[in-house]
Amino acid sequence: MTTAFEPIVLGGKRLASRIAMAPMTRSRAYGPGAEPTELMAEYYAQRAGAGLIVTEGIQPSPVGQGYPDTPGLHTTGQVEAWRTVTDAVHREGGVIFAQLMHTGRIGHPSLLPDGLVPVGPSAVAAKGQVYTHEGPKEFVTPKELGEAEIRQTIADFAAAARRAIEAGFDGVEIHGANGYLIHQFLAPNSNLRTDAWGGDTEGRIRFAVEVVTAVAEAIGSDRVGLRISPGNPFNDIAEDSPGEVYGALLERLAGLDLAYLHLMEGPDGDLTARLRKAWHGTFVLNPFTHPDVTGPDALALIEDGSADMIAYGALFLANPDLPARLAAGGPFNTPDPSTFYGGDHRGYTDYPTLTS
Repeated sequence: MTTAFEPIVLGGKRLASRIAMAPMTRSRAYGPGAEPTELMAEYYAQRAGAGLIVTEGIQPSPVGQGYPDTPGLHTTGQVEAWRTVTDAVHREGGVIFAQLMHTGRIGHPSLLPDGLVPVGPSAVAAKGQVYTHEGPKEFVTPKELGEAEIRQTIADFAAAARRAIEAGFDGVEIHGANGYLIHQFLAPNSNLRTDAWGGDTEGRIRFAVEVVTAVAEAIGSDRVGLRISPGNPFNDIAEDSPGEVYGALLERLAGLDLAYLHLMEGPDGDLTARLRKAWHGTFVLNPFTHPDVTGPDALALIEDGSADMIAYGALFLANPDLPARLAAGGPFNTPDPSTFYGGDHRGYTDYPTLTS
């Protein structure tokens, strides 16, 4: 029987355990350059005991930013600033992947430079609000991406992945979940296109496939993971029957030999089991435990073969040394809900408060 405290090889790196830190937006890249800060280096180094750290979402281009003070990987200054973070984690013996997140229609023009506006697969506004420095604002109708702009966005992901490796990251995770740009292409209510980038299942998975393929070609497939959240309604996504789309997506990606698939699970456990069976590589699971945060009981999912790794979100905020506490059976600090922002399964029901 495999346990959570046994090593696993991922992206050519031997991880000390099968406990991952899930990506969680912290909005601490203060200043006009969207560059990581010393506070961020300290934060990640404190959690280097994770088998794998996946960072907060990092925008691959200026227009990919959807929240205040989130970091980027599209300038030389950002690369240099991220190197202080990766160096700090590596000094503590940790392994860290950069999560590349283009928010698409989720955002607001006030968050973007140079007159940019949010973009999406179709000119369909999401219902709801986004937090800005001026307070909550309604989502706007995004600019529909043209063919050349789609190609440029794919290239932006690949360029950001190369910058991530230059900055010292051990790999990257592509964010295809939670209602952001890749998820918007996958979902029928946000992708109304009738061209080759929409319409049927093959069209709606095309953007995800081409982004993942481009990133894999840029840095090597063994350093690339993908995060998905089938059926997650966060950010006004509607997927009534996600099994067909995500089954087709995994089938198309099977030949790339990616580092891992990271599933943010919804309430449909049967779909999780089907995707687990369909994916022959490393399967990282952020289990659905609503209304509770993911706790120590989730480690049994590794023992029974449901997952190869378990990703913890909120519990890592309150317990920087979480793997050691899990191994010892506690004690655990109780997470403060006011500090959640883009963490684990809570995106299914709540819009978290923007505080850090």
